[in-house]
Amino acid sequence: MLRPLRARGETEVKKKGQTEEDGAQTDFSIMAESADTEQLLAAFKKFAIHGDTKATGKELNGKNWAKLCKDCKIIDSKNVTSTDVDIVFSKVKQKTSRVITYEEFQRALQELAPKRFKGQSKEEALQSIFKLVEGREPTNVGVTKVAKMAAVDRLTDTSRYTGSHKERFDESGKGKGREGREEIVENTGYVGAYKNAGTYITKMKAEK
Repeated sequence: MLRPLRARGETEVKKKGQTEEDGAQTDFSIMAESADTEQLLAAFKKFAIHGDTKATGKELNGKNWAKLCKDCKIIDSKNVTSTDVDIVFSKVKQKTSRVITYEEFQRALQELAPKRFKGQSKEEALQSIFKLVEGREPTNVGVTKVAKMAAVDRLTDTSRYTGSHKERFDESGKGKGREGREEIVENTGYVGAYKNAGTYITKMKAEK
C-alpha cells in the first residue's frame, strides 16, 4: 500500500505552528514569574464585578477594562491612550465576545507593557505593568458609603437645627423629651414669658 504523499510545505507549516506555540508558552512563563498571581487575579475580579451585581468575576467587559487601565495608571495619555486600550481589547477577545477572560486579560497586559514602559526589556515591562495592577480596585469603591455617612452626620448635627427642631435638643444633642415637644403650662399666675416668678416673696422677706 502506497503511503500518501505529504503536501508540500506541510512540515514547514507544522514547525512554524510549533514555534509560535512555544513562543506563547514562553511569554506566559515570563508572566507567571513576573506577577503576583493572587494579587493580579484579585484585581481582575474586583474590576470584573464593578457596577454589575450579576457578574461572576470571571470575565471583564470593555468598559471595566478601560476603567482598570485608567485607575491603575496604565493609560498615561503619552505612551498608552484610551484608543490603544480599546484596540488591544478587541485584539485579544474572541470575535463574537464582548468580554475577555483572565487569560486574555493577561495577554492584553502583555500587549500594552512594551508601549507603557518603553526602554525596558520585555520581562521588566511585564513586571512593571503587573505592579500597576496588582491589588488594585475601582477608585470609586466606598465613595457612596462616605457620602451617606456625611448626609447622616448633617441630619444628626443638632447645632444645625432651626425652629421647633432646635427646641427639642439641648447643647449636647440630648433630647429634652416632653419639654422639647410640648409647651407645658404652669398655673403660677404669671405670664409665660415672665422670668422673675417667685422673686417678690423672697424680696419681701429680705426687707423684714
